[in-house]
Amino acid sequence: MPRTGRPKTELILTTEEREQLLRWSRRAKSSQALALRSRIILGCGEGLDNKAVAERVHCSTNTVSKWRARFVESRLDGLVDEPRPGRPPTITAEQIEEVVVNTLESTPKNATHWSRSKMAERSGLSKSTIGRIWKAFELKPHREDGFKLSNDPQFVEKVYDIVGLYLNPPEAAVVYCVDEKSQVQALARSQPAFPMMPGMPEKRTHDYVRHGTTSLFAAFNTLDGTVISSIHRRHRAIEFKKFLTKIDTEVPDELEVHLVCDNYSTHKSPTIVKWLEAHPRFHMHFTPTYSSWINQVERFVAYVTADLLQRSDHRSVQALEFDIRKWVKGWNENPKPFIWTKSAEQILESVTSR
Repeated sequence: MPRTGRPKTELILTTEEREQLLRWSRRAKSSQALALRSRIILGCGEGLDNKAVAERVHCSTNTVSKWRARFVESRLDGLVDEPRPGRPPTITAEQIEEVVVNTLESTPKNATHWSRSKMAERSGLSKSTIGRIWKAFELKPHREDGFKLSNDPQFVEKVYDIVGLYLNPPEAAVVYCVDEKSQVQALARSQPAFPMMPGMPEKRTHDYVRHGTTSLFAAFNTLDGTVISSIHRRHRAIEFKKFLTKIDTEVPDELEVHLVCDNYSTHKSPTIVKWLEAHPRFHMHFTPTYSSWINQVERFVAYVTADLLQRSDHRSVQALEFDIRKWVKGWNENPKPFIWTKSAEQILESVTSR
């Protein structure tokens, strides 16, 4: 006879309790711990067993069992963390909630975000107390980050297409991620740099003299990490056509060539379209708009920037181009392919959850 485990205490929600739990679980700026507990109790209130609720909310069955028992014993109050032993707190839960809610849902007068002193003045608490509350809830009003979601109507199709090339590349074919780093400047610092010493970082002057620009064209082989590159002073369709010709020359004739590119107009110009028609083994795969992260060559270009260009000091464009060619040659002597792990489904899930 199969084991059924210990019988679960029946959990029945009142209308008021269900409404409060829904508010806690859906409110975008609620504590994530409280939102999870609310979703657990809502699942239990539907008559689901602990295992089913755990699978729904992505937690362990022990966690479900714990909060089911706490709710049965203390109802909504049981979902709040128990007080810890020690001196009774001098700051009430209502004051803490007020600070958190005000931080998340309001701004001070004549300012875009809260500071500790402004929130202390608003709440009547000390600046150090405000700092501790923010730290406990991982709130950092002084910081900001950026994002840009793609508005490409073919976003899903393009993600599946490109990720499919990474995870399941076609047979008798090679996949290259292609991009250009344009307007690379030959910058000469006005004074020599001070070398790094113990306790002191390298120091450079902030001012410099420009000696011209160049552009790096790069095709990153997703299988072995090798790079085909070219350097041109201009960044037009004619230069991109020359680069495609170089790729065509270096890739064996028996292989199909799949190129992952962004939506820069040069890549779709009539000159390039005509060239592609004359070279049917080339297949273009365009990334979604605002989605450079899906193009692996961007990681390679970031290495070039960090290792070479960020602290470069070049007195001429020729010297800059020489160093770039030397750097790429060194990369190809010990290439490092990037291992793509995310499936298209995982990417789309993370995007839609934002």
